[in-house]
Amino acid sequence: MADKYVTRCPYCGGTETIEVYQFYYGAVSSVNNKLHGADLYHSVCRNCGSVLRSYVKDPEKLLKKKDRRDKDEMF
Repeated sequence: MADKYVTRCPYCGGTETIEVYQFYYGAVSSVNNKLHGADLYHSVCRNCGSVLRSYVKDPEKLLKKKDRRDKDEMF
């Protein structure tokens, strides 16, 4: 899957990325809601292996249900 946010690696100039995910011990959770975690995803340069971007696909899942925004409020 191509990353729409990273177009060129700043280290080697490569233009292809690989999407990988880190799970289990690499999961992230909110400071206020440690019971809910999410896998951490990375965009890795296919040429040199540098991690270009780290992110959570659905950050709303890290919040308590009462603090989550409705889908209509997001954009």
